[in-house]
Amino acid sequence: MKSAFRVLGVAALALVSATAASAQVAEWRTPDPENVLVVETNKGRIVAELVPEAAPGHVERVRELARAGFYDGLTFFRVIDTFMAQTGDPKNDGTGGSDKPDLTAEFSFRRPGSGGSFAPAGKVGSLETGFVGPLAVTSQSSMLAAMTADGKVQAWANFCPGVLGMARAGDPNSANSQFFFMRQHYPSLEKAYTGFGRVLSGLEVVRAIKTGEPVADPQDKMLSVKVLADIPADKRPTVQVMDTRSAAFAEVVKKKQAELGAGYNICDVEVPAKVSK
Repeated sequence: MKSAFRVLGVAALALVSATAASAQVAEWRTPDPENVLVVETNKGRIVAELVPEAAPGHVERVRELARAGFYDGLTFFRVIDTFMAQTGDPKNDGTGGSDKPDLTAEFSFRRPGSGGSFAPAGKVGSLETGFVGPLAVTSQSSMLAAMTADGKVQAWANFCPGVLGMARAGDPNSANSQFFFMRQHYPSLEKAYTGFGRVLSGLEVVRAIKTGEPVADPQDKMLSVKVLADIPADKRPTVQVMDTRSAAFAEVVKKKQAELGAGYNICDVEVPAKVSK
């Protein structure tokens, strides 16, 4: 019984700490340009933020391939209206990849039980929902952190509209270069695929990409994929994102919860962003 009270006390302190911290966090933040992808397509521009905390290996791979020009000119070869738009295959048919070794799955990650970048945004039973940067996640209860060796709990990406996920074959550790942009919420991918980022601007572009399984010619394509940090300063788009740890974003979540009531889902919350140029 004493240990139960101790855990409850930790959770209560964490909640107070998170509330106080949100009041001190600036409303807008400028994301690290190393973690922003600028994807120019024939349908328009997509700007997405990568989230290394959720999937460091996958973020590094996509960043590395983008810098090598690997993705430039590749098509969206499999696009399902109510699901996602898949790309990143040099063969443009779903059978190819890079010459780099396949990646170890990062279907989940460990997050601190208190503090850190996690911004709580609701509960689903005993689980918590929230955000790590722009990425919506579900995690174990923060209360469990007091009972783990590393003071952390397991969390995983929610496959909301705009999320970037890594494609793979049947083997969980078979992701290589192919990835997809979510067009709609698809919860069955959670803990089965790696989510590593989210669109900040251009979701309407993702949803405008020509559909098909496979897509009939001519397929829409990525004209170029660049890391924001590599774009010359005078040509670089300016990007600001509402900090999901801020009081302003907490109000965004609260408004959406009030609007939807019992039907609320964290994927209904859009993270405001300002992209210019």
